[in-house]
Amino acid sequence: MRLLKLLYIVYAVLVLIVFTLISIPLIMLTFWLPKAKRGNAIYFLLRHAVDLLMFMLGIWHTTIYESPHDNKKPSVFVFNHISYLDAFIIMKAIRRQNIRGLGKYEISKIPFFGFIYSSAVIMVNRSDKEDRARCVADLKEAIDNNISIVLAPEGTFNETSQPLLSFYDGAFRIAIETKTPIKPLLFLDAYDRLHYSSFFTLSPGKSRIVYLEEIAVEGYDLNDIALLKEKVYQAMEAGLRKYQATWIQ
Repeated sequence: MRLLKLLYIVYAVLVLIVFTLISIPLIMLTFWLPKAKRGNAIYFLLRHAVDLLMFMLGIWHTTIYESPHDNKKPSVFVFNHISYLDAFIIMKAIRRQNIRGLGKYEISKIPFFGFIYSSAVIMVNRSDKEDRARCVADLKEAIDNNISIVLAPEGTFNETSQPLLSFYDGAFRIAIETKTPIKPLLFLDAYDRLHYSSFFTLSPGKSRIVYLEEIAVEGYDLNDIALLKEKVYQAMEAGLRKYQATWIQ
């Protein structure tokens, strides 16, 4: 089994290298586009690349809809953050190219990759109060332009045996201020496919996403952030327990 695991990891590394080499020239073709359209084009390319990549890695995907989802209107997507694979799963979860996630400012400094990264996400320097305010303004502008935003309200990996870490306010503040509904997503199997501790834990198998019922924000104001946050938290926690997420003890 150890030999098979090693062979799989070597194979996965080679697949990732090949996909990177193929993706670079395709992404370079988007550089002449305005930033907003460039981001949409990059998501379009990445979405189809991830489809093929996960197939090549032996990871099969299922989306479970507990309630209907209108993919044409913007939403504030929130998800449980449990693995580096989450970035790939987002491409499987949200089948529209006009989405934006939140990205770490430090990654934008990496040559070439940083340019691509900053085109596809909204950057934030968490140590800078003014930059955090600018980031919130950019997220609101994205929604005004019919672009959905994707946020991990836990802020970092959940490395506990509990369903979720506590939530930050940001996603819920933005949802209330823009009157945009919240769409909770559950990533059930990313923890088993790629543990946050090491790339060498990557394994083939199932990947399930659950769309929980949309949570409307009409009737909420900024004094109700804690109430809305708790409502979303309880819905996601109940969902993770219902589907028996494997990290919960």
